[in-house]
Amino acid sequence: MKQTEIQTDIVIIGAGASGMMAAHFCAKGGKEVYILDHNKQVGRKILISGGGKCNFTNLYGSDPKDYYSENPHFVRSALSRYSPWEFIDLMTKNNIPYEERLHGQLFCKKSAKDINTVLLSQLQKPNIHLKLSEADLEVSIKSDSFYVANANISIKTKKLIIATGGIVLPQIGASDFGYVLAKKVGHKIIPVTPALVPLKIEGFSSLSGNAFIAGITCNGHYVAENVLFTHKGLSGPGILKTSLFWNHGDSIEVNWLPSMSLADMLKKVSGNTRVDNMIKKYLPNSFVDLFFERIDIDGSLYVSRLSKDMILKIKNELHYMKLVPTNTEGFRKAEVSRGGICTSKVSSKTLESQLQPGLHFIGEVLDVTGQLGGHNFQWCWASASAVGEALR
Repeated sequence: MKQTEIQTDIVIIGAGASGMMAAHFCAKGGKEVYILDHNKQVGRKILISGGGKCNFTNLYGSDPKDYYSENPHFVRSALSRYSPWEFIDLMTKNNIPYEERLHGQLFCKKSAKDINTVLLSQLQKPNIHLKLSEADLEVSIKSDSFYVANANISIKTKKLIIATGGIVLPQIGASDFGYVLAKKVGHKIIPVTPALVPLKIEGFSSLSGNAFIAGITCNGHYVAENVLFTHKGLSGPGILKTSLFWNHGDSIEVNWLPSMSLADMLKKVSGNTRVDNMIKKYLPNSFVDLFFERIDIDGSLYVSRLSKDMILKIKNELHYMKLVPTNTEGFRKAEVSRGGICTSKVSSKTLESQLQPGLHFIGEVLDVTGQLGGHNFQWCWASASAVGEALR
C-alpha cells in the first residue's frame, strides 16, 4: 500500500482526553490539525474510568495542592486559565446529565460514553482529521519540522503535541511512546510508578469485603476515608489517595478508628465489659477479632483486668498501627501513573519543550499526577486548553 504524504499545521499523537480536547482548541483559529492514535477507538481510558461513569472534574476546583510533581507550581498557570466550570458548561450545553458525589467529585449519571460523545462532537470540523488504528508511528526531526510516519502515512508539521498519557492499564494499549520521544530530545524522565492504586499488605485477607473509614498517614500526608479490605491487602479511596505518596519500602500509619479515642471508649463502659465488645460497637466484629489476634491480647478480657501496658498497646495499635506494604497492585490496577516527563524544561504557560521548539507535551505524559477526585481529568482539559491557546 502506498504511503500517504501530508503536510499540516499541527499533529497530535494520542486521541484520549487531553488529545481530543487539544485538537478542538488548536483548530479554533482555523489551523489544520491531524490527531492520530494507535487504538481503534478514542478515549479508551475515559470509558472505563470511575467505574464506567468517569469522574470528569471536581466542583471545588483543582490547584497545586491536588497534584504530585517534582515541580508543585508547574500546574498553576494552566489550571488558572481553564476552570472546572468551563468543562461543566460544556457538559450542560450538550445536555449530559451528571451528579456530584463526595468531596465535589462530578460523575456522568448515565455513562462515560457521554464524555467521548461530547469530545468527538467537537472534532467534527473540516480542519480536524482524526486517524485511528495508526500503529507503529515514528517521529523524526529535521531542522524545524517533525515527520510523523508509519507504513500508511507520513505527515510533516511544524507543531507536534504529545498526548499519549502514562503507562497504566496496558490492556487498553497504554505505551511509553511519549517518554521515549521526550528522552530522545534530551528531557529527563522521572521514574514512572503506579499511583491511585491498591496496596499489597499481608495479614488481612480474611477480612476481604469489609470496608470502613480509617485515617492513614504516609510521608506526612493524612487521609481519612473509606478503606476496603481485599484478598491482596487494602484498597478503597483512602488507600488509593495514600498510594500517591507511597514509595516502595515506606510504612503507612493507620488509625483504624479516627472518630473515637480509646480513652473516650473506656470512660463510657463499666469495668465488667469485654474489651473486644467495647470496640465492636464501632468496628466490624471480624476486624476486631483479627485485631486482638494480631496484637496478641485476649479480647475477652474485662476492661477492669487490663494493665496499663495492655491499654497502651491497644491504643498504639488501634490509632497508630504501622504497616509496610510489600508492593502496589501494579499498572493493571492503577488509575494513573506517577512520574513522567520532568517539567523543568517544559513551559508551564505553553507546554512547549524548551529543548525542542514546536514540541509540546500535555496530560498525564508529564510529571503531573492529580489526586483522586477528578483532578487528573481537569489537568487534561486545562493543559489542552493551554496548548490550544498557544498554537491557534
